[in-house]
Amino acid sequence: MASGEMRGLWTAALAASLLGVACSHASAQSVERGRAVYQEHCAGCHSVDAHREGPAHRGVVGRRAGALKDFDYSPALRDSKLLWTRATLRAWLTDPEALIPGQAMDYHLDDAQEREDVVAYLATLRRLAAVPPPAP
Repeated sequence: MASGEMRGLWTAALAASLLGVACSHASAQSVERGRAVYQEHCAGCHSVDAHREGPAHRGVVGRRAGALKDFDYSPALRDSKLLWTRATLRAWLTDPEALIPGQAMDYHLDDAQEREDVVAYLATLRRLAAVPPPAP
């Protein structure tokens, strides 16, 4: 391989690496903005770990809609069979009624960037591992 070709490969690899770092940084910023938007717009009815007027959100990405046994969902949501993914969460935050007619949430986020940021934040809220009971 000629030295010019090798230099081109190294330059491309460096550019890809820097792009990855830039994307990570942008993602971290999105999560922080999402946390702030969540606190401002969602925390009145939801919490990360406790049910309020709406269900807790920890572990929501990858969970079936209406699946938490200890929350009283609307029949429309409980029977929807919807899986919460980043795409379905964006659609939900855009217009819950359009996604699941008859559901009970009467709020949406108008700003597309705020929706993206909230979804980025929600995706970081992984389910906690079950803690075994203490030994007798």
